[in-house]
Amino acid sequence: MSQEKEMIRSLETDPVGKVFIRYLIPSLVGMLMMSINVVADGIFVGHRLGALALAGINIASPVFSVFFAMSLWLGIGGATLFSKSKGAKDIKQARQIFTHSLILIFVLTLIVAVIAYLLREPLAYALGANQDTLPYALEYMTVLLMYGFIITIQNAFSLFVRNDGNPNLSMISMVVSAVLNIILNYIFLYVLDMSVKGSALATVTATLAGAIVLFAHFLRKDRSLSFVKPYFSWKLALRTLTIGFPSFISEVGLSVFTIGYNVAMVRWAGTAGVAAFSVLNYAHNMMLMLFLGMGSAIQPLISYYRGAKLRLREVQTIRIAVMTAFVSGIVVFAFGLAAANGIVSLFGNFSEDVRALAVNGIRLFFSAYMFMGINFVMMTYFQASEQVKVAVWITLSREIILMVLFLLTLPHILGTSGVWLSIPLSECVVAVCIFIYVRRKNRSLPALQ
Repeated sequence: MSQEKEMIRSLETDPVGKVFIRYLIPSLVGMLMMSINVVADGIFVGHRLGALALAGINIASPVFSVFFAMSLWLGIGGATLFSKSKGAKDIKQARQIFTHSLILIFVLTLIVAVIAYLLREPLAYALGANQDTLPYALEYMTVLLMYGFIITIQNAFSLFVRNDGNPNLSMISMVVSAVLNIILNYIFLYVLDMSVKGSALATVTATLAGAIVLFAHFLRKDRSLSFVKPYFSWKLALRTLTIGFPSFISEVGLSVFTIGYNVAMVRWAGTAGVAAFSVLNYAHNMMLMLFLGMGSAIQPLISYYRGAKLRLREVQTIRIAVMTAFVSGIVVFAFGLAAANGIVSLFGNFSEDVRALAVNGIRLFFSAYMFMGINFVMMTYFQASEQVKVAVWITLSREIILMVLFLLTLPHILGTSGVWLSIPLSECVVAVCIFIYVRRKNRSLPALQ
């Protein structure tokens, strides 16, 4: 039996729980490495170059977020179609989708980068730069705009490699990028004494190294990924963009969350509230990667089983993923209740009013994780099975519509506690709505054999 047939056999015949774990662990580690990669620049720049330089790269950081969002938008859309074609045993079509997706990502990234580069100074001011921070913001932004296509290609390529049955290599690529980024930041900033340009070059170079690691996948005989003759299809492009759209909205939602909570905290708790939220936000970003990793783990499996028409294995996978997310959420919530003081101390020494706000915030906000993981998993399920409208509704409701609604109303009743509880209530309402929707939908379907 060939390696490719053996890999397909394992997907279709191995215990569903075993297959899920095989994808879950690399996905979680990869997401953790990604979060380390994002914060490394800030840590090195802040310590070496000071507060103004750090403020400059924070102002320019949305450029990285845009490239990352584009890679998810097009990468997940393309990878979903790739796995579905692979499950249907149409390898030729799968390779066409892979080639088409990478070309689409490359071209669109270049278009966005060129426009942003030409308008980089007004863009920097629009993002919050002033005369003091502008030089640092422009220096960092210029490097990202010139080489940002590497970020989108590497992340999208990683998604395709994972969908081609090699989640471990995707994980290794992320580990290499994170470790090399730390090393290069030290060399460029401390040894070569470069400015923030050095930190941006470290990120881009480390990302390129991660992309090169992924090319080892082409040495495998059991791969389905292969470049074919380039072509363009409006129909395929639209389908790719449609399926990946919930992931793009999710990235936008993170920005809405940060802005919404900052504004609400200024209104209800002043500067101390903003400082307390910044502590929680650091912790939240780490927890977020845990649940994003769970969603990422099921996408290749659901897409493949949908293409292979293995409905029973699809349902078993989503049940295991939901239970894993729910149990993990309870554990994280319990950890937040018990270790809130320790979590705050981890990020520095704060005044008593900031500490009290942050501790209370963690204990209230962490209740969201009991529902957040379920919502991430179900959003990914609907996205991977091309039920895009439901996936978009989940994302818009939990991260934008309900959150903003609760932020506008709850603080009038509960004060700052109402601010902290806005996300937990949003997640809870969405989880209940998903449960009702799935129950009603299952009643209308024939029983699984």
